[in-house]
Amino acid sequence: MTDHDDASEVDALDGDDSSATDDSPAVDDPSASEPGGSSESDLDEGDDPSSETASDPTLIRSGRNFEREYRLDASEAGAFLVELGEKLQDGDELRLATDEWELPFAFGEPVELEIDFEGTGEPSLEIEVELPGRTDDVAPDVR
Repeated sequence: MTDHDDASEVDALDGDDSSATDDSPAVDDPSASEPGGSSESDLDEGDDPSSETASDPTLIRSGRNFEREYRLDASEAGAFLVELGEKLQDGDELRLATDEWELPFAFGEPVELEIDFEGTGEPSLEIEVELPGRTDDVAPDVR
C-alpha cells in the first residue's frame, strides 16, 4: 500500500493467481457495495461470478492466489486500516469481503510489518503488513 494516491492491496493464499481493480473494500462486510468495480478471478468450473448473487459471494479458498488493488482517498484508506487493526487486536481470524467475493483468513504469528520510504523523485511511502497463515498442526507426543 502506498501513501501517494492511497492504493491498498489485498493478497492471500497459494495456487492459481488473478488480479483486477475494485473500488470498495470491506472487512467483515459481505454487503459492501462495489460501484464501478470489476472482478476477474481464477475460478473453478461452476464458480461463474455471473451466476452468483449479492447474497452469495464467491468464497476464496485455500489453494489459489487472489489479489485486488484499491485506489482510495486517505480517509477511506484510514477507516479500512483502523477496522483491520481492530480485527488484528481482537483475535486471530479476519474476513475481507465485498458483494462479489469473501476471503476468510486465520492468521498466525509473527506479523511482518515493512516500511519503505522512497525520498527521491516523487516521494512515496509504502507500508506493508504480511499476515502468515495459522496452522492447525499440533506437536506430536513425546514418549
